[in-house]
Amino acid sequence: MDLKIHGQANADLPSAYRKVLVPWAVQGGLNPPVITHAKGCHFFDRDGKRYLDLASGYVAVSLGHGHPKVVRAIQEQAERMCWVASSYFNDVRAEYAELLNSISPWREGLRVHFACGGAEANDDAIKIARQITRRPKVLTAYRSYHGGTIGASSMTGVDRWRDPFPALPGMIKFFAPYPYRSPFFSTDPAEETRRALQHLEQVLSHEGAQNFAAILMEPMTGSSGVVVYPPGYLEGVRALCDRHGILLVFDEIMTGFGRAGAAFAATRLQVMPDLISFAKGASASYTPLGGVLVRESIARHFDTMLFDVGHTHAGHVLAVAGGLAALKVYLEEGLFERALQIEDWLRAGLAELQAKHPVVGDVRGMGALFALELVRDRVSREPLVAWHHPGGSAPMRTFYGALLARGVHAYGRYNVTIVAPPLVISKSELDEGLEGLDAALGALEASL
Repeated sequence: MDLKIHGQANADLPSAYRKVLVPWAVQGGLNPPVITHAKGCHFFDRDGKRYLDLASGYVAVSLGHGHPKVVRAIQEQAERMCWVASSYFNDVRAEYAELLNSISPWREGLRVHFACGGAEANDDAIKIARQITRRPKVLTAYRSYHGGTIGASSMTGVDRWRDPFPALPGMIKFFAPYPYRSPFFSTDPAEETRRALQHLEQVLSHEGAQNFAAILMEPMTGSSGVVVYPPGYLEGVRALCDRHGILLVFDEIMTGFGRAGAAFAATRLQVMPDLISFAKGASASYTPLGGVLVRESIARHFDTMLFDVGHTHAGHVLAVAGGLAALKVYLEEGLFERALQIEDWLRAGLAELQAKHPVVGDVRGMGALFALELVRDRVSREPLVAWHHPGGSAPMRTFYGALLARGVHAYGRYNVTIVAPPLVISKSELDEGLEGLDAALGALEASL
């Protein structure tokens, strides 16, 4: 394919690409492949090399690339209408809202507020919670990720944020359970839950529980480590919220739309929040779509009070059409349930890698969202790379370089690698990815 940018031939293109700022990377010396097209569970560079998308992009392209039903729906909607003001009712938005209601974890029903992505959805969820409760503070966890806007960055708890800006006022942090590296010095799941809930209650006591509008958290963490909470913890958080009149917001931007083995992680875990922020898998990232699901009993507040949240592109009709088509495909093809089959494949395959490679300290996950935590020593659990290591590290560059050389895309943070294939992946395609991981882990161990 002879690509040109402003008349430049292929040989001159790298300099043109470097005029574009790539996020989350030191910009000097970058030399990633130039990706030009994609199909199914693979994408291709300009030289025709094929890469298996073992992470669904950034845990987003859950239907794989180019699903014909979603592509056709977007094309048809583009011909009909792309945008209409959010102050008007619209048939596509209404149909999508009805379908979302049919898969929601709440029997009482819901209402939907639309946004363009996950960070914006989390910002809006907090605005909604503050408007309803008239309280200023918000609790979020350390070792969490909620997005890249100033507001979502303030909610985010991982120490990867080093920008020189103060967090928004009222954003308070707490430690959530992390069984593999307990912040509560526990090795027993029940004790981890008990101590974590005691800690959370202490934070509420010192900060004034009556001052909190919401606790916003991922029901299973995503890019901050794929931590699965021990039994009873989320139920305990729900009970604390009920006791103190605090709204519970689940950030399901990664875990929603089948990723956790059900429509939402809340459904699988049987813990009901008051609001759910969503994005990524909502449209399988075919269109930029996010939003907030608000349970009906909470949303009724705005029947008599101003709903003071909105954006020019809230409910962008073309974006919503992509989400509607994607949700229909999830349901028609049984992909929420299929994530449970993928979970079985991943548990078995990743366990084999852990048994073979001492550098794999822990394997954890749920549904089609798993992680490998890499260590220098299994007994001490010393991380292969310090969690606060800026800009990556030589060992991880070796690992991801070897993986990419084998034609496999994955990503992660510091010493944790995320494995989250599209929900349409076949067993043979997943085996291809596991073979790539096997080879990359071998190359990593040889370099240490």
